[in-house]
Amino acid sequence: MASSLTCAGIVWAFLSFFCAAASCVGFFMPYWLLGSQLEKSVSFGTFRRCAYPVRDESRQTTVMVEQCGRYASFQAIPSAEWRICTVVTGLGCGLLLLVALTALMGCCVSELISRTVGRVAGGIQFLGG
Repeated sequence: MASSLTCAGIVWAFLSFFCAAASCVGFFMPYWLLGSQLEKSVSFGTFRRCAYPVRDESRQTTVMVEQCGRYASFQAIPSAEWRICTVVTGLGCGLLLLVALTALMGCCVSELISRTVGRVAGGIQFLGG
């Protein structure tokens, strides 16, 4: 298969893919902040959380749900800043993944990535980062 990339471009394509994958995994994992609450270990990320308190109305107490899950809705994310972080980080991961997959296709398809397209992709990658 012919490639439109130089050796440096091929290295860039594979590094872009691995970095985009690591960013996406980090975004989806709920281990950004670790701590304890009600004597239980808790953690949460931008839109997932593990071991979180829930009000039990039948017993009028707060109990810990010891499982990981997403927030029930976008509005259930604790603060506006955290919602903004979720959107910005998600968009960044999406842009990084788009550039990385395009670069990998450039390894297999000739004439897909020109000098100008490479520069634009680098700019998009900078914006995504």
